[in-house]
Amino acid sequence: MAKSENTNPETGSAADSSPAGPGAEVEGAADSGIVPDQIPEQGSGLDLTKQIIGGILTIAVLAFVFLGIFPKFADYGSAWKSIQNMSVGAVVALAAATIINIGVYVLPYQAALPGIAYRPAFVVRQTSFMISNVIPAGGAFGLGIQYAMLSGYNFGPAETTTAIAATSIWNLMVTLGLPVLGLVMLVLTGNVTAQLALAAVAGVVILGLLIGALAVVLRSDKWAHKIGGWGDWLVLRFRPSADPKSATDALVKLRDTVAVLVQTAWQKLTVTSTAQQLCQFSILAVAFYAIAGSDGGLNLAELFAAFAMARLAGFIPITPGGLGTVDAALVGLMVTMGADENQALAADLVWRALSYFPQVFLGIFTFLWWRHKHPLTSKKASRNDPHGSGGVPDATVS
Repeated sequence: MAKSENTNPETGSAADSSPAGPGAEVEGAADSGIVPDQIPEQGSGLDLTKQIIGGILTIAVLAFVFLGIFPKFADYGSAWKSIQNMSVGAVVALAAATIINIGVYVLPYQAALPGIAYRPAFVVRQTSFMISNVIPAGGAFGLGIQYAMLSGYNFGPAETTTAIAATSIWNLMVTLGLPVLGLVMLVLTGNVTAQLALAAVAGVVILGLLIGALAVVLRSDKWAHKIGGWGDWLVLRFRPSADPKSATDALVKLRDTVAVLVQTAWQKLTVTSTAQQLCQFSILAVAFYAIAGSDGGLNLAELFAAFAMARLAGFIPITPGGLGTVDAALVGLMVTMGADENQALAADLVWRALSYFPQVFLGIFTFLWWRHKHPLTSKKASRNDPHGSGGVPDATVS
């Protein structure tokens, strides 16, 4: 992505890039992101009705999971005692894993947006995490904030849209790929039934097809139209009233948006996106073995498979960040695979607390800091005054 000759010494980005308009990545549980299907209309912002409905649904889901489901098979008192009994070394290890998770979370953004320095990427990424994981149905607002922040760091809408699309697609692919890896690990360690072995094989085939389809779409405009045509046929089978070329248009836009970046940065995107999710898993692993010990009923492969498959619950777009839904799936899978109910609940509570609250608080700080340093840009974002055009196809949040 070309930038102008004059660069900003802080970011390394073009000093005369055009102002950015709203439209940006909205991330899920642990950082799952979406690719926005369009830049929001001028004047768009927080929808009060959606906020109220989303808030009510979030509270209902959290109450159902944490006050309805968990108490039926686990005891919060016992879980809390398990947490209190963790050693000092375990607490230090958890603190280190949390700090590393926060630091690595920025790296996919740097891979997708060449020229951005770590500090501005950190500010944008943590603020985005806070908005998408705290505000119910706050997608348009989050998009506007992210575009405006990158505009303040002298990145134009084209560069921003490309970065958001690339990080979102790679986050999605890694989120889908890790459960397959988890199943394969179970097969290799012998801790698997015939059904799980079959699921592992099927998962490898499906993931291979998805990666292959993405590769040919990005390499060939002809294949983008061909695969889009197949998608249009499938969509029309279930929604006859849909736009007959919706899938084709989406894939062509996607290719036009990210093809050049992916050719040069796919390795960095893959490594950093995978590392980001493995860092989240490291918090869970340290928490579980600190609470349950090495003989806690799950080996590392089983714990990883439970974590990877539970994150798929984040695709259910009910609560921000998969709050409640991912937790219910994670505890249920750990118990199903052999963990003690109370220890599984305790590990989930520690994982959720350390992978969620530190970044939320950091996001509040980075947002306030950005508003102080860039008052004119932040006022523009609050009005969601878009500049720029185009959009990228929609993808599901993890």
